[in-house]
Amino acid sequence: MANRILIVDDAAFMRMMIRDILTKNGFEVVGEAQDGSQAIEKFKELHPDLITMDITMPEMDGIAALKEIKKMDANAKVIMCSAMGQQAMVIDAIQAGAKDFIVKPFQSDRVIEAINKTLGL
Repeated sequence: MANRILIVDDAAFMRMMIRDILTKNGFEVVGEAQDGSQAIEKFKELHPDLITMDITMPEMDGIAALKEIKKMDANAKVIMCSAMGQQAMVIDAIQAGAKDFIVKPFQSDRVIEAINKTLGL
């Protein structure tokens, strides 16, 4: 059975890029969200195996959403996505419970490597 993934990013183009990489590699994208509060709702509704989460988003950022999701499910697997130069935020994300992070612009092999590692594949 394909691993079910939720994509969270405020940029539709970035969501499309990740969706493309994931579906080409046999993963099932079960949903998308464009901010942290939507991510929390979708997580409750869909129970994905893994979430790719952008850090910088309007409304609620990725780190705040990560903390809320971890409160609901301590075992939630979240990989943070960030642009170059956001190292301090990446450290915050890892401390908040993120399993890994990938840097934009996305390299498909790095995205798949991070997901496989996080899911233990």
